[in-house]
Amino acid sequence: MPLEDFSIKQEAAAGKPGVMLVHVAGYLDAHTYEQLEETIAELFGKNQYKIVVNLANVEYISSAGAGVFIGALSEAQEHGGNIVLMSPTTNVGEVFDLLGLTQIFQVVDDQKTAFAAF
Repeated sequence: MPLEDFSIKQEAAAGKPGVMLVHVAGYLDAHTYEQLEETIAELFGKNQYKIVVNLANVEYISSAGAGVFIGALSEAQEHGGNIVLMSPTTNVGEVFDLLGLTQIFQVVDDQKTAFAAF
């Protein structure tokens, strides 16, 4: 998959003040994980620690991609926030299961459930 097919968009969650919605699309791997790290660091820099990551359009995630979430979770929680993973594709969900991330993260199917986590 070409790098230009990878994208990250962020927006304030409608109706849920203080929660940011981050949409990730494409392959989240060794070539792209730094973009996600930068996005999360930017949010933390703005004191945004309540983050929902929409993974519905992520076709593949590597351990480097998953590592971004692991690295960011403790900082978010230290500041009263959390990182909720929403709508992972089947492939991404299987990787999360294999890495044990479903034991650490709240993984939800829809926005309503994700927002309720805060």
